[in-house]
Amino acid sequence: MDFLQQYKQEIIFSIVILVAILLLRLLTNKLHKWLVKEKQRKFPGDPQKPLNVLKRILNTLWVVLGLMAIAYLIVDENSQNTLADDFKTVLHIGVVLSLTVIAATTANMWFKYDIKKKIENKHDPTSFQFLRYVVLVSIYFGGLMLCLLAFPSLKGVAQTALGGAGVIALIVGVASQEALSNLVGGLFIIAFKPFRIGDLVKVTDTMIGRVTDITLRHTVIRNFENKMIVIPNAVINKEKLVNYDLDELKCCELIEIGISYDSDIDMAKKIMQNECESHPLILDNRTEQDKQEGKPIVKTALTELNDSSMTIRAWAWASSYADSFQLKTDVLESIKKRFDNEGVEIPFPYRTIVMKNNKEATKQ
Repeated sequence: MDFLQQYKQEIIFSIVILVAILLLRLLTNKLHKWLVKEKQRKFPGDPQKPLNVLKRILNTLWVVLGLMAIAYLIVDENSQNTLADDFKTVLHIGVVLSLTVIAATTANMWFKYDIKKKIENKHDPTSFQFLRYVVLVSIYFGGLMLCLLAFPSLKGVAQTALGGAGVIALIVGVASQEALSNLVGGLFIIAFKPFRIGDLVKVTDTMIGRVTDITLRHTVIRNFENKMIVIPNAVINKEKLVNYDLDELKCCELIEIGISYDSDIDMAKKIMQNECESHPLILDNRTEQDKQEGKPIVKTALTELNDSSMTIRAWAWASSYADSFQLKTDVLESIKKRFDNEGVEIPFPYRTIVMKNNKEATKQ
């Protein structure tokens, strides 16, 4: 009883702090559930990671501040001033981190909403997608610098970085040459637009797919195997890139088949022309003058005389790259069947083996 009477105020203060911590954590969890529900309603399928991070920051902040407030009652008078400064520092960092996450999440949701609207209206969202990353990086960078202001030893660095020219100097000082080249490469992509988000591109003969994202560092391409290919912006700017969706979409597919020297060239050319022209995806790319002159829809010609075969080529046009690929696979099968029926041989390699008897075995 004497102990309770002596430390009555401290015990009541501690109980109030513990109750306040529990209430703040309860309100934080309630707010988190409401925000998740609203975000899921407006942006279904969007990740909830930023909101989860905000929840953890706030709950940790309430606990740390509460424990520091209780510790203030039991430390000596000399340590109380230090503890009060630490309390302000933790509060400053917690508030800045929370506001940074809220600002970044809000900006990210706004950009996603605007990008979605542009895609629905068939507008190019590439610039907004790139600007989204610039804004998010700026928000996080600003939040980091504001957190550094809480530490006296780092306050000069933060003030210099937030001063304007110091931002560029700090980035140049800490970033590597490769990172800067990727950033500049991303700016060049946005400025000159050799491709946009959603375009079908070919970087190499084996790297074909649609552009899904352009970030500050890299470009993401989804290939036809549904695999994501990440290419640094500095690399993709140096490659000879083919964009199938830039300007006109129509595409000419070169269909080449080798036939033997004993086969009828005219028969092979006629079969390839007929099979290509009868395909539903073929595109009549002839001009009016070509039609008046009676030129065929699909041109065929003998292009190469090889060691054991002759190469016949057909120029088949389609409305898009996807149609041209489907056209090629279909007509290759139908041409092979027609060649078999019409007696046109597709050569395959022959190997001659010479058997020599051993001289001793011959004498015997």
